[in-house]
Amino acid sequence: MTKLADHLSIGQVSERSGVPHTALRFYEERGLIHSERSAGNQRRYPRSVLRQIAFIRAAQRVGLSLEDINAALASLPHDHPPTKADWARLSKGWQDELDARIDALQRLRDRLTGCVGCGCLSLRSCGLYNSDDQMSRFGPGAPKLKAATEGGI
Repeated sequence: MTKLADHLSIGQVSERSGVPHTALRFYEERGLIHSERSAGNQRRYPRSVLRQIAFIRAAQRVGLSLEDINAALASLPHDHPPTKADWARLSKGWQDELDARIDALQRLRDRLTGCVGCGCLSLRSCGLYNSDDQMSRFGPGAPKLKAATEGGI
């Protein structure tokens, strides 16, 4: 066990990172960050957790799931926090996925603008309308809206 006096409490980590303590506990439950326990059973985090949290938050901002983030963190050495080089290498692997998301969002934006922008408000000409529930064969929800963001249907 490492010397816990050099570690931060959950309150200190929350204050320094700007992440609520509830989110820190959630990250820990998901295996994204780790703490040790003091003699009084209080969480104590190494200072390097601040960089891990910054990595997690940045990855979330670009739209990665916690599962993707966890996989990325698992691919890194456990003896040091993520570095700029680690981020560059991992983010390069996410480029294609992010480009596909951007393209899908642009298609969705263009369809929505066209539908609302035509002025007629006619469901007969709307590219997203699902007349007679024809789209039910594609599952629950709004499959045309989902397809517009994922490049399908």
